[in-house]
Amino acid sequence: MTVILVVGDLVTDVLVEHHGPIQPGSDTEAAIRVAGGGQGANTAAWLAHAGRAVTLVAAVGDDPAGRDRVAELEAGGVRCAVRIADAATGSVVVLTGAAERTMITDRGASLLLDPDHVTAAVSAAPAGGHLHLSGYPLLHAGSRPAGLAALAAAASRGLTVSVDAASAAPLRAVGAEVFLEWVRGADLLLCNADEAGVLAGPGTPAEQAARLAGRVRNVVVKQGAGGALWHGPDGVAAVAAESVPVKDPTGAGDAFAAGLLAVWCSGADPEAALRAGNALGATAVSTVGGRPASR
Repeated sequence: MTVILVVGDLVTDVLVEHHGPIQPGSDTEAAIRVAGGGQGANTAAWLAHAGRAVTLVAAVGDDPAGRDRVAELEAGGVRCAVRIADAATGSVVVLTGAAERTMITDRGASLLLDPDHVTAAVSAAPAGGHLHLSGYPLLHAGSRPAGLAALAAAASRGLTVSVDAASAAPLRAVGAEVFLEWVRGADLLLCNADEAGVLAGPGTPAEQAARLAGRVRNVVVKQGAGGALWHGPDGVAAVAAESVPVKDPTGAGDAFAAGLLAVWCSGADPEAALRAGNALGATAVSTVGGRPASR
């Protein structure tokens, strides 16, 4: 079975499930809880949930939060190659409702992801492995050298590579051309509708994916309830989303990526990969939080 390495953030999520619109300057009723988060860590957790051998490469602080975050992942079957950095473990306040979520982020130790640590972890991967890089390390100057080191190490080791575009606002800040040059030649780029708009400009998902396919081998554009589309050398596949009641969209994209990678890295075709991504994404939106429910 292909071993999947995930490089990205491991943070604490403070999940604020507000009931109705937020009332600026006043009180808003909400349910609040603390849980593990981070795009890379969430994807790794969902991959383990799907039965895949997965290692997370990340950075946390030497603090109770960091130790708790690592312990949660290991209990869920994720192998952790986590560096202890001289900073507090990152944290994210997630304001979430049924329709959308907004994140207020302090990346903390994640900004100190170390290129040498990442290179060593990726270089030690078994032959035939796969690297999945969360876009967040590339989108911030402190962690960017580590993100680029992960891509370089994967290329030298002959690993296949997927990249998640991560988030529209920081993508816009670094610039589409710059980001696409960083990930040029990757085997797979995943982006949602907003991220596709930043990277490819306006158009239909099929048009955006076709433009992006000039930079990477395969492109997936996620459209939430509208399903997902794949564009690659073998053609185009589109799969409708599963219709389920939405409790919380947090982590849905991370679960989608995990479901897709879990079967694609085993040789499945694009349509089967999209269906697997949609299925795990549907599971994610049916529960509160960005990780699989504890077994």
